[in-house]
Amino acid sequence: MAAARVAMWVACVLAMAAACQGRLRVGYYKRKCAPAEYVVRAVVGNAVRQNPGVGAGIVRMFFHDCFVQGCDASVLLDPTAANPQPEKLGPPNFPSLRGFEVIDAAKAAVEKACPGVVSCADIIAFAARDASFFLSGGGISYRIPAGRLDGRVSLANETLAFLPPPVFNLTQLVASFQAKGLDADDMVTLSGAHTIGRSHCSSFADRLSPPSDMDPGLAAALRSKCPASPNFTDDATVAQDAVTPDRMDRQYYRNVLDRKVLFDSDAALLASRQTAAMVARNAAARGRWERRFARAMVKMGGIEVKTAANGEIRRMCRVVNE
Repeated sequence: MAAARVAMWVACVLAMAAACQGRLRVGYYKRKCAPAEYVVRAVVGNAVRQNPGVGAGIVRMFFHDCFVQGCDASVLLDPTAANPQPEKLGPPNFPSLRGFEVIDAAKAAVEKACPGVVSCADIIAFAARDASFFLSGGGISYRIPAGRLDGRVSLANETLAFLPPPVFNLTQLVASFQAKGLDADDMVTLSGAHTIGRSHCSSFADRLSPPSDMDPGLAAALRSKCPASPNFTDDATVAQDAVTPDRMDRQYYRNVLDRKVLFDSDAALLASRQTAAMVARNAAARGRWERRFARAMVKMGGIEVKTAANGEIRRMCRVVNE
């Protein structure tokens, strides 16, 4: 009976995700605001050329937005007297989440062209797609449906409840993705975003000393860069992929196979034959992961999309409309 209830619950989540996707469509702004996607791409391209790390932050932002309250730009809301602890101040987001200023710039540019038409949630979705495109040298290219609305609820404590931490094992990872209508293949595919960006030493400090399955050479190199006991004031950052740190590519999966990854959650991808086989296929085939990543990003972009009853198009991305 318990298994049947779990199966029914997962089916309901998947049905809701499909319904949300049905409300979105490619080319949503073609008549409402034709230049919208081009404007966002120009802003993001300029930002990524200046600092690839910002692009990595934007890709991560999309994931962190969608997994908490759905893809509704709730991660962008600033603290207020009424809500002093929004998502961006949650431990998984503060102080490491980056790219807010790029979304602000894109929103300002879009508002200048088409006031009150384009949601901040869609801007994040477009920006993550465009950052992926530029960081992959054009290898990741896809059209993403739009029509999302911006949410009005943003709670820091929900980031701990819904965002999988770097210490999760495979069972926990699969469950956290299933809760959002995504399967194990989506989880392995989206984990490939760890091919770019940087991480604080505190996120993997437990893996630097024996017993650990981390490659000994990598562990030694990391110990030379990280403080012995990382804390809020002394917590260096290192590249998540030391081989191609500023490029989105399949190198991450080669690193997983070589045990040259930072997080427990990365190493966990080898914990089952099924997911290990996914890792091996992504590592071996040129272009395979890029295509699958594009599809997974589109699928993730349909999580818990808001309706007119609980959403709006914000005039400014950092505050709800009055």
